[in-house]
Amino acid sequence: MLSWEERRQLVKTANLYYIEGLTQEQIAKKIGVSRPVISKHLQKAKDYGIVEVFIKDESVHTVELEEKIKDSYGLKDVVVVPASNQHSELRKKAIGKVAAHFVSKRLKNVTKIGIGWGTTLAQFVQEYPYERREGIKIVPLVGGMGTQHVDIHANQLAYELAKKMNASCSYLYAPAIIDSEELKNRLINMLDVKLVLEEARNVDIALVGIGSPYNDSTLQKIGYLNENDIEELSKSGAVGDITSRFLNSNGEGINHIINDKVIGITLDELKEVPLVIGVVEGTNKVESILGALKGNYLDVLIIDETTAMAILEK
Repeated sequence: MLSWEERRQLVKTANLYYIEGLTQEQIAKKIGVSRPVISKHLQKAKDYGIVEVFIKDESVHTVELEEKIKDSYGLKDVVVVPASNQHSELRKKAIGKVAAHFVSKRLKNVTKIGIGWGTTLAQFVQEYPYERREGIKIVPLVGGMGTQHVDIHANQLAYELAKKMNASCSYLYAPAIIDSEELKNRLINMLDVKLVLEEARNVDIALVGIGSPYNDSTLQKIGYLNENDIEELSKSGAVGDITSRFLNSNGEGINHIINDKVIGITLDELKEVPLVIGVVEGTNKVESILGALKGNYLDVLIIDETTAMAILEK
């Protein structure tokens, strides 16, 4: 227990430091003690509950969410973007900006970056700063050709990101999902396609989006999925996809022919990439994200606050 005199001294020191804004050195001179004594007084004031420090900032809540998700799923890092009251497109823009900063700071010793496709990754590329990264090559992780929404295909994103980095890139000259398994097997054995797929398996960082086939499905908008496909995916237990490979709620690739018709990196190959960064927006993808987390496909998750809260509620 503190004596009355000790408590009075701690209150006086804390008042000079926190209320009047004096430095520890100034307080030490004023009271006539050494600076380390003042430091001990301030710590003691916290220990005895005389002083309670609160951080009043909108990011505090997101930091708590980050730690909870990180600990729950064993991730290397989680970044939650505080954009809960914004429209979806503004949230994507905010996530894209944060993801661009995150990736830009982690490119030491990186020679190959793999990129998937989708609207949120497209925002990441758009927000990425112009840099000089001549030693890096950008590789599409999945095919992407056609006439609809070409701006979010992996080939286009690889090209645009390479321009931003002043880097080089590869092109995977094939659609993401082929009409037949036979045609897919013929394509993946073509030299140009085979070489890019081999590059995709050996990237240092993979940037991936996560999709849902049921709610606002980009795959359906592009024309890769029809209503019958979606019904069959539901029967097969699919909750979402990573680079067009569908998985169930436990994170396992579903046993469905559509997964056999994809030209791109497989889920098992994705797990071998040293650093996989998921860049995702939207509560419509909560089940898909949970599947990806349970399957241990991600090392880092960059996500909006609303979706982060929904994940923890699940």
